[in-house]
Formats: sequence, structure tokens, C-alpha cells
Amino acid sequence: MRIAYIDAFSGISGDMFLGALVDAGVPPRLLEETVTALDVGARLEVRRVDRSGISATKVDVWAGGEKDLPREEYWKQKEDLDKAAHAPSHGHTHDHGHSHHQHSHDESRAGAPAPHKHDHGHPLRGLKEIREIIAKAKISDSAKTRAVAIFEALADAEAKVHNSTRDAIHFHEVGAVDAIVDVVCAAVGSGALGVDEWVCSPLNLGSGTVKCQHGEFPIPAPAVVELLKDAPVFSSGIQAELVTPTGAAIVKVLAKRFEPIPGMKIEKIGYGAGSRDFQGHANVVRILVGESGPTKHAAEGSRATSDIEAPRETISVLEANLDDLNPQVFGYVMDRLLAEGALDVFGTPVQMKKNRPGMLLTVLCKPEHAAPLTRLIFTETTTLGVRMREERRAALVRRSVSVQTKWGEVRLKVANLNGAVANYAPEYEDCRRIAEAHHVPLKQVMQEATRLYLEQNG
Repeated sequence: MRIAYIDAFSGISGDMFLGALVDAGVPPRLLEETVTALDVGARLEVRRVDRSGISATKVDVWAGGEKDLPREEYWKQKEDLDKAAHAPSHGHTHDHGHSHHQHSHDESRAGAPAPHKHDHGHPLRGLKEIREIIAKAKISDSAKTRAVAIFEALADAEAKVHNSTRDAIHFHEVGAVDAIVDVVCAAVGSGALGVDEWVCSPLNLGSGTVKCQHGEFPIPAPAVVELLKDAPVFSSGIQAELVTPTGAAIVKVLAKRFEPIPGMKIEKIGYGAGSRDFQGHANVVRILVGESGPTKHAAEGSRATSDIEAPRETISVLEANLDDLNPQVFGYVMDRLLAEGALDVFGTPVQMKKNRPGMLLTVLCKPEHAAPLTRLIFTETTTLGVRMREERRAALVRRSVSVQTKWGEVRLKVANLNGAVANYAPEYEDCRRIAEAHHVPLKQVMQEATRLYLEQNG
């Protein structure tokens, strides 16, 4: 299986990821053609730079004749301009009829001071407007799906932080030209590498504070924290924002697991540079591309299992026998376990001692969730003991795509094996919601969603 490994020892941002893709072999012309297809008045600048002795590729987005600006620098300049605008006038002034540029998004790019920027009328955009821009672009459907998924991840994180909804969010800092270019080029470029799975290292978040549209926030910013739930993170103590919301969203959508460098035969290496050159620390993100090699767990597995070329992972299995629990409570417990991070929960009818009917509660979860989920089982059920063990499983790489039916949007779960689609199915809850709202048979909604998916991806 071909994998790409994101080594985020110095964090990740959108432009750093693009630089690493180009350095790993994605043709710059492909990204330039993508920018042209977006038709948003932007262009790319690709160049070689040095970051603490490592030669890396730097990708910058230019819009309206100006280079994108790190958000901290943007808000600092805006603050200075606002102060100047309200300061008493002491002489003749010239009104040039333009204000500070507001297309800086969220990239720390950790920049050396960038040129002063002016507003060229780029609107603040919501998810609907961004989807429309992506839909019109002449890029592959799979790239469109990835790009939309990244923006949806950003919208969901911002909505959670601001107690709002996905569609009500307007991207003050990630909805402008440079952000759209970063995200869509990341979607196109990641597909061009031709890998079956993306894996990511623990992420170096940085430290300190960062200025943004709502004020000064601690690093990592709230949206980054929300996006990186369940991902391993750390801080090396560098006083800078190393992981930006766009970088975090790219990782959230692409990476299916987080771990140290997996067993692999490295074929390509790419370094993408941030703007700031730290003393004694290379401000780059690294991508390693190659074929996955045999692991200890795979070697220990059965012959039949080793023939399955799907990613393997370790999961925890929790079990408890229940013969005196109210059935209504059992359903509630299942919902709670899933809400708290269980991968799957199911019950199996069993005949227990004294010939009493009961239920075997089984929970599958990530090992790091085993302890809190065990506590929840003890708290919410009548069991006096929970059995636990670890098992290896092969799991297909999964992603979510959306189709627009005549009744509304339906998501589908798509699973890949060795780069080819192995399974696909519409999300039950989406279909159920539409069926109830429009009084349409549930099976008809599911059939229509499947038909549209096959039509778009046939």
C-alpha cells in the first residue's frame, strides 16, 4: 500500500503543505492550473528557500498584486491603521479611497514582516459561496470533495467555538482568496501524489498568543484545538503559531491515523517552508511518500489477514454482561458511549446463570478511550465488572462525500481498498431526515443518493 507521511515536527499551515507537495514531486504547473481554474484573480509564486540548513520549497499566494499576509501581522497592521485613522489630524492628508487588505486568512507562515496590504473588495464568504466557487472550478470531483470537506471541517470548528452553525459561519480569516487557493490546491495536490493513505506525526503546536479577528487568543487557537481533537500534539516551546486552522483542517480531512513514522520504503521526500526562519529550528513540514512495509503486528497475524492490504490498527474491546438492566437504559448507554468516542457499540442476547436472559454489551474504541468509557459503563449500568482486551483490525480508508438530491444534501460514506472504491453507502441519518421532512419513502431517498453518487463518480 502506498502511503504519505506528514512529519509535522514544526507544525503545518496551508502554504507549508503546498510547498511540501511540490517538493515531493507534484508539478507546480498543476497547482498553477488549479489557481487559474478557480478564477479568483490569484497566482502562485514558487521558490527555493533555506530554513536552518534545510533546502525547502516556499509557495506564496498573490492576489490583487499583493502577497498573502500572516494573520498575526495582518491584525497588527489593522490595529495600527485603526489607531492612525482615529488620531487627530495635524496637516494635509491624501485619501486614496482604500483600506487595509482583508484577505489574510489563518496562516502563521510565521512570517517575516510582509508588505502593507490594501482592500481590493474581497468579500467575507460563507460556506455556500465557497462551495459555489469550488463547484465551478474545472478540477476533478474527488479534489472538489476534499476541498469542500476541508472547509466544512473549518466551519464546524468555528461553529463549535462560537456556538453557531456551519452555514451561519462567515470566514473572516479563511474565506478569502489566498485561503481558497491554499485549500483547493492542497486537495488537488494531495490527490496527485497517488497514495492510498495519509498518516500524520504528532503535531508541534507552538506557544504564546496570536492576534485574530476576535482579539488575542492563546496558542493553539480555539479552532485548532477543536480540529485536532483526538490527535497527538505537543509544544517544543517556540513562541509562534505553528499549526494554523487551515493546516489543522487539512490534517483532519486527510490523515486517517497518527503515529511515529510507520514501516515504509521511502521513495520521495518533500520539504515545505514557512515564512519565518527560526534560530536553530527548521520551520518546515516534511512529507515522506513510499510503500508501506511489513510490521511486527502484520507478521504476527494469520496468513489470511496479511493478504488484506488495508491499514491496520490496534483497538480496545470492552465487554460487560448485563442481566438486570432496564432495556430503556441499555439504549441510552449505547448512545452515550458513541457520543463519548466509541468506534462501535452493540448488544448480543445471551442466556446467563440461573437461566436468566441478558445482554452482552460490547464496545470497540481507541486504546486511549478505554479508561473513560469503562468508567461510563460502571456509572450508567448495573455491571460489577468490565472485561477488556486489545485486538488488531484491518480497516478500510474512509472518507465522506456529498451529493445534492432534489430534497437536499446527503452525505455518503466511501471506503477505499488499495486506492479503489470498495464500498459506498448513504448516511442513514441524512436520508431519514429528508424522508421525514419531505414525506418521501426512506428507501427512495437512499436509492437516489446512491444513483447520484454513481453518476458523478462512474
